[in-house]
Amino acid sequence: MTEEILKKIKQLPPLPESAMQIEVVYQDPNSTFNDMVKILEKDPLLTADILKAANSPLYGFSREINTINQAVGLFGMGTVRGFALASIVKKSFSLDLSPYGIDNEMFSLLSKKQHALTTSWCIRKENKLLGVLSPAAFLVEIGKVLIAQQIISDKTQEKFKEALIATQDVEAAEREVTGVDTPEVSATIFEHWRFEASLVETIRNCLKPENANDEIKKAAQILHVVRITVPINGVITEASTAAAKELITKYDLDMESFDKALQNI
Repeated sequence: MTEEILKKIKQLPPLPESAMQIEVVYQDPNSTFNDMVKILEKDPLLTADILKAANSPLYGFSREINTINQAVGLFGMGTVRGFALASIVKKSFSLDLSPYGIDNEMFSLLSKKQHALTTSWCIRKENKLLGVLSPAAFLVEIGKVLIAQQIISDKTQEKFKEALIATQDVEAAEREVTGVDTPEVSATIFEHWRFEASLVETIRNCLKPENANDEIKKAAQILHVVRITVPINGVITEASTAAAKELITKYDLDMESFDKALQNI
């Protein structure tokens, strides 16, 4: 981690009380569905953000979700936690993704597609992983915000653009120009905010899941596949899907559920 980006991370404001309350409820093994609903209903703006996210066509529900109670019932506590944290965390950053050639709307769509694919893929057979994967899929790309800030500050936009073209690999270009990559920065952000180790390490190891411990290896593998499927421009192509399926075979993940999830989005 470079000193400049580490300094930016240390200067991030603490997360608001609502995020802390959500985490307390989620991490408490004795908490219930209703405990989560009560916490979320205390914040009308957050409730509105969650319902807007839950009603995205990407999730394929035929009827509108009108209440937090419905959202938690349909998606589960882990996924709704992801909706909530994504809304809260993204408000903590000033977004300028211009070095990547994308705008804020494209960045938002990238996160939404990665999350929708993850949720649809895992919600039946790997539901237990969604407590980690839901926020990870929504927020794994947040490190790009600080990397973009560093590129702009260093006036290395042209160098980064050339590296992107030469490598055809976003993380390789990031490392070449700034010395860090998105998963490393994102993981360090969540470590700074004292999120659980499983979330931090899933993000940190999503480029090389073989380095992850057994507890989070499958989550890191799934996140790797999802990021390959949905590249930075948010456009899923035959090439990105083929590359993802090679990884699914390598990791011995559920291909049938993946294909169904792709159809949903």
